[in-house]
Amino acid sequence: MDTSYQQFLAGKTITVPERGLAEQDLPTLAPHLFGFQKASVAFGLRSGSYGLFLDTGLGKTACELEWCTHAAAASNGRALILTPLAVARQIEAEGLRWGYQARVIRDMGDVADGINVCNYDRLHLLEPAAFGAVALDESSILKAFTGATTRKLISAFAGHRWRMAATATPAPNDHMELGQHAEFLGLMTSHEMLMRWFIADQTSMGTYRLKGHAVEPFWDWMASWSRMAEHPRDLGDDLPNFNLPELQIIRHVVEAETVRRSPGDALFNTVPVSATEIHDIKRQTAERRAQTAGKLAAETPGPWVLWCDTDYEADALWAALEGVDGVAEVRGSMSTERKEQAIAAFGSGAVRILITKPSMCGYGLNWQHCRQMAFVGRSFSYEAWYQAVRRCWRFGQRFVVQVHLIVAEGEDAIGRVIDRKSADHQRMKAAMAAAMRRATGLAPPLRKAYQPIHAGQLPAWLRKAS
Repeated sequence: MDTSYQQFLAGKTITVPERGLAEQDLPTLAPHLFGFQKASVAFGLRSGSYGLFLDTGLGKTACELEWCTHAAAASNGRALILTPLAVARQIEAEGLRWGYQARVIRDMGDVADGINVCNYDRLHLLEPAAFGAVALDESSILKAFTGATTRKLISAFAGHRWRMAATATPAPNDHMELGQHAEFLGLMTSHEMLMRWFIADQTSMGTYRLKGHAVEPFWDWMASWSRMAEHPRDLGDDLPNFNLPELQIIRHVVEAETVRRSPGDALFNTVPVSATEIHDIKRQTAERRAQTAGKLAAETPGPWVLWCDTDYEADALWAALEGVDGVAEVRGSMSTERKEQAIAAFGSGAVRILITKPSMCGYGLNWQHCRQMAFVGRSFSYEAWYQAVRRCWRFGQRFVVQVHLIVAEGEDAIGRVIDRKSADHQRMKAAMAAAMRRATGLAPPLRKAYQPIHAGQLPAWLRKAS
């Protein structure tokens, strides 16, 4: 192929220009980082603003701390890490363990040079301009495009040169969520991303899908501003210690008398598919499901996490565990201090059984000390399911992890939705891994050989002329 034409094609590729440090200005990175972690941090320092999408247990926190240290040094000396509930103390502890200048802050009065860590719910008490660099821990919080938190985060840090978005699930089943990440990082608006690579999905109103010819270009664009890995080998670092233990999903079906409240069910007792019908059945079977989970946790030694979806399921669990020692709960109505105390007690082993929801404790927490959990209630959210399971089933876990799924008859619709979204997530990760290999030189640039499928024929008038 002609060199000039190759250059022409390369010029048509949409990439994100680097706006961080030049290659020769990159600092020496901390020796405790693995090779793939150093490569991810160096990429982020060159990029200035980037996405860090490493799966659970691959060391996102270590990368965040290292990136923040050098990004702060390259700006005004102060970095901010925003985190979900109770993760701030965990990040602070890890930072201090590795010698980083890190502290948890509650408001501007606590801010100092180095790395400042704060919960998302206290953003309104901070002045964004006081920080030269910002990192969003568990940045999937950005998925709600019209959400007040998303718009506030995008607006608050729009003028910052140094920005990071870090999560294991940037878009577990909806590519649109990636647009919010790109917009927060100041790389491209969600609307422009849609216009370039997506088309409205006529089979599902309000959703979009990648255009057929845009699949590889879209993921190559993603690879120009992010690093994503399910395993270190995705970034060229094949480490044997990063292999997950076995995951056992044990299904318990609770039989209970339920009353169908939807009109017309007297004639056809079909499996419910609507969220309203399923919620009705879950409410009627909450006590039986809680009793099954409570019996498992009470009779089986070791730490347990009992995941529920509603407060009435949590109440039923407390009743089922009456008289059992070492039980605590994290509930939305509790104060932040009480929530943090309960989470810390479970992490330290002072509490053996923790009752909570994925929305409360399903993100960012490292619970490798626990290998048993039960879902007494499960929503249609694949991300909530994935993140909750990965609190314990993560790199660093040394034992088989058992996930007990306790469902009532009629909840099959939730499982079907979760399975479909899981398949979407796996396809997304495979496409992104391929783009990572191309971007890091682990695979040759994509070349599609021309395969003719139609034999051309000269028209009769042209054959006669010859």
